[in-house]
Amino acid sequence: MRIALLGDTHFPRRGSALPDACLAECRAADLIIHTGDLADMGCLAHLTAIGPPVVAINGNADDAAVRAALPATAEVELPGDRRLGLVHNGGPEKGRLERLRTRFPDCTAVAFGHSHIPLWATAPDGFMIINPGSATDRRRQPHHSMVVVGVEGDGPISVRFLNLDADGVDLPPHLIRTVQ
Repeated sequence: MRIALLGDTHFPRRGSALPDACLAECRAADLIIHTGDLADMGCLAHLTAIGPPVVAINGNADDAAVRAALPATAEVELPGDRRLGLVHNGGPEKGRLERLRTRFPDCTAVAFGHSHIPLWATAPDGFMIINPGSATDRRRQPHHSMVVVGVEGDGPISVRFLNLDADGVDLPPHLIRTVQ
């Protein structure tokens, strides 16, 4: 299974279309996941028109229509009897990994947004949290970004951060906040 993981698009304030490299990854995905702050229903329509199924949650900057249409959290079934939890705001950095593990006890991983900072943290037992950054609103980050998650059978979950300003090449590791 190939998942295109996005967050914090903030349409229409930060544009009305995803970057070409992001669109290509979304089209190639089996599932598109958005971690909130779509901002308006036009963004949700844009995502669903790409083709693969979409799972999205609402965020703090979403308008009333998005908040009414989408849940605040969700869980997605993954191959190998695993689950991916979704929440927009992962809270303060200190204690985040364990806090999200507690909030989503049946999940192998949790994806979140809000900060616009690409982040990947892994516990010794393999539990992980992922923030894809933003494809359209990089804020103080040097690049627009997204994540491609790969899940095959019982194998490990693969995570690739993409630099959308360079046609989707891998984001250099030093630009991904990693926490052990």
